[in-house]
Amino acid sequence: MDEQREKTRKKIITPLQARSKAEAYCAYQERSQQEVRDKLYSYGLHRAEVEAIIADLITDNYLNEERFALAYASGKFRMKGWGRYKIKLGLVQKAVSPPLIKLALSSLDDEAYTRKLKEILEARARATKENDPYKRKYKLLQYALGRGFERELIMDILEANDL
Repeated sequence: MDEQREKTRKKIITPLQARSKAEAYCAYQERSQQEVRDKLYSYGLHRAEVEAIIADLITDNYLNEERFALAYASGKFRMKGWGRYKIKLGLVQKAVSPPLIKLALSSLDDEAYTRKLKEILEARARATKENDPYKRKYKLLQYALGRGFERELIMDILEANDL
């Protein structure tokens, strides 16, 4: 019981120590303001201290929401093969503002986006053992929808490439 209480107890550190930790946290990779805010609250800081540290991090360019949104969209698209819907949902969960979400999604190259979707569908088609063409198309459609791609684009690629 005492072990569990220890785990749930908040770490209490000074605002200066928290700022130093937050700088390292932001320097390691791009972070959203909400991620940093949550991390600072986990250190047992109060709202005023957290907001002051966030303001300092923004001023010192450790924290930049636009840079985070662009890096997130680019990384999730290139590395994980996510579509625009799934990227948008991820950014919404990270509490990124709608204008920055729109900017991040528009930064994705349409040609590369279509090419990536085609690659994903072709790879999945090779792995799918379904022989019925309608069921096969449905499975491929569901797979690509789950990856966050747009239905119209998926259907266009499926029809054009006879997958």
